Amino acid sequence: MTTNNLLVELFVEELPPKALKKLGEAFATELFEQLKAQGLLEAGSALRSYASPRRLAAHISQVLLKAADKPVQQKLMPVSVGLDAQGQATPALLKKLGALGADLSDPAAAVAALKRAPDGKTEALFYDSLLTGSTLHLGLQKALDEAIAKLPIPKLMSYQLESDCELPGWSSVHFVRPAHGLVALHGSVVVPVRALGLTAGNTTQGHRFEASTPVLRLDHADSYAGVLREQGAVIASFAERRAEIERQLAVAAKQLGGGMRPIEDEALLEEVTALVERPKVLVCQFEKEFLEVPQECLILTMKANQKYFPLLDAAGKLSNQFLVVSNIAPADPSAVVGGNERVVRPRLADAKFFFDQDRKKKLADRLPGLAKVVYHHKLGSQGERSQRVQAIAHAIVNQLRMATVPFTVEAKDEFDVLDSKAQQAALLAKADLLTDMVGEFPELQGIMGGYYARHEGLRDGVAIAIEDHYKPRFAGDALPRNHTGTVVALADKLETLVGLFGVGQLPTGDKDPFALRRHALGVIRILIEKNLPLDLPALLDAAVAVFADLISNPGEALKSFIHDRLAVSLREQGFSAQEVDAVLALAPERLGEVPRRLEAVHAFAVLPEAQALAAANKRIANILKKAGEVDAHVNEQLLHEAAEKALMAALQSVVPQANSLFEAHDYTAALKTLASLRAPVDAFFDDVMVNAEQEDLRLNRQGLLKQLHGAMNRVADLSRLAAP
Repeated sequence: MTTNNLLVELFVEELPPKALKKLGEAFATELFEQLKAQGLLEAGSALRSYASPRRLAAHISQVLLKAADKPVQQKLMPVSVGLDAQGQATPALLKKLGALGADLSDPAAAVAALKRAPDGKTEALFYDSLLTGSTLHLGLQKALDEAIAKLPIPKLMSYQLESDCELPGWSSVHFVRPAHGLVALHGSVVVPVRALGLTAGNTTQGHRFEASTPVLRLDHADSYAGVLREQGAVIASFAERRAEIERQLAVAAKQLGGGMRPIEDEALLEEVTALVERPKVLVCQFEKEFLEVPQECLILTMKANQKYFPLLDAAGKLSNQFLVVSNIAPADPSAVVGGNERVVRPRLADAKFFFDQDRKKKLADRLPGLAKVVYHHKLGSQGERSQRVQAIAHAIVNQLRMATVPFTVEAKDEFDVLDSKAQQAALLAKADLLTDMVGEFPELQGIMGGYYARHEGLRDGVAIAIEDHYKPRFAGDALPRNHTGTVVALADKLETLVGLFGVGQLPTGDKDPFALRRHALGVIRILIEKNLPLDLPALLDAAVAVFADLISNPGEALKSFIHDRLAVSLREQGFSAQEVDAVLALAPERLGEVPRRLEAVHAFAVLPEAQALAAANKRIANILKKAGEVDAHVNEQLLHEAAEKALMAALQSVVPQANSLFEAHDYTAALKTLASLRAPVDAFFDDVMVNAEQEDLRLNRQGLLKQLHGAMNRVADLSRLAAP
């Protein structure tokens, strides 16, 4: 079979930058898969996708000119329907064969060529034929149609094309952007496919301003990237263009000295890659007076509005220089640099104006305005929400004060100070929602509140707590830095979860408009990574209480939701599903203990005794379940068999030691101690009939197993480790 490399390109007007990478990958992948499904690719065919602001393209190696013919067997009908009593073809069979293109010049011969085979309870007739393989022209047309139809287009455009048929007029086309060119080359031969009102050729266009010629001729599919780079001034590969931008950014920052580095932002880098065809990084600057504005504001306005790369010094502090990725490379870049500096100046001036104006009004003076900001139509205003967060924060401090495990703030007066700070921070945390800066940049909520609190001279810790109360904002984000921030962040997330669950706003499938999964993960991370001596049920009860009659108690549904998120998180950290299931099956109230329990279970699972004890626990659980209510009391005078006496003795020896280790939270040592019970447990099941006919013996043995089960499963439900 003749093979050659294939190139397909759609040349369009500027594509939406945030969608470009996905569009390019989807276009190329669908073309490849469609051609593969039609048998038009060799086994070693490889795909390379291209995507630039004005083109989507795919290069596929080893593409066949025609797919191989394939033998096909088709079921026709039951023998009783297709043949009469004399074995002759019925009209129904002849009609079916005719429709399939069989040669009916000799009906008897055609029937004789059919195969008979069992089909369920009957025997059926089957027809063997040879399916002609698709030509590249037809196969590529189908693949191209499918690739365009399945593109993940964020929003379709409609535009008009002049008809190229004999009848004059215009036709409507629907695509992500108006398309102006189509290339389809198999080697050096044009494949005359059509799409979006265009017929494929072998010409395309390069850079709008820097291409050496307006029209680029492609002599071969393999010359595509080279011609675009050398004659068209375009780096067609998205990945290569991205790497080139990264390289230039690093070089430019290094040349400036002082440990300068461009800010790391994957989303910004991807978007800029989608905006330029041949990148050129230039260094610009702004007036140093703007550095008086919080750097988060300046960074955000430069990134979001201008797609610039701010430069940080070695200490991570914003400098007054920034990098621009230009789409042109003039010999004298001063005009481009000056233009970008003029454009950014009003943006920075706006940020400075907002910052100066916001500081003229205290956060506390903005609180009445929160009563007019709707939080949720069933849960009231942001002002009411702030009061609920205050109350939950107070409850959290009291739970820390009463915790059986010592917390780092121990003295009563220190807890009182923590309570006062937490309530103040909780009350003021949402006030920055009414500032001009947050109105312009909602991403800065919390951050600006911290700046304004420091400007007002609020006491130590409160400003940090206001800034940190949204943390962690995303996976991998830092946690609140101090106790006050920890309490307020936990209270804020609990208020959100309990309130929205309480009014039935639960996540469904992949839809989570209130980010409740993220809030649940935030609660989990704070409780675990801060190792707080707080019980989850008590926290949820305290949060429910502040809503009074506004909500229905989400109770077990919310607790289960949090445990589900915890399970997902733990599995992502590398723990096995069995280990996670074993620990969470006990629904531990104190999430801070979960990692230690998991480490203990992980260490226990590799012991030689683990599987036998896990299987025994599973067996014991089944026995106790069938027995119903079982008293754990054991009458030693009713222990007749040597094996049950030995098990009782082992329990009396080992369990107190294991319990002591458990109470000291040394879960690993506790489970290793219990591993020594394997031999007496095995002997018990080998030699003792648990469900003895004599009732007192049966109940006594069940009680012995109840004691064993309780002792073995304080850290985790070990039966979950048993092999299926």
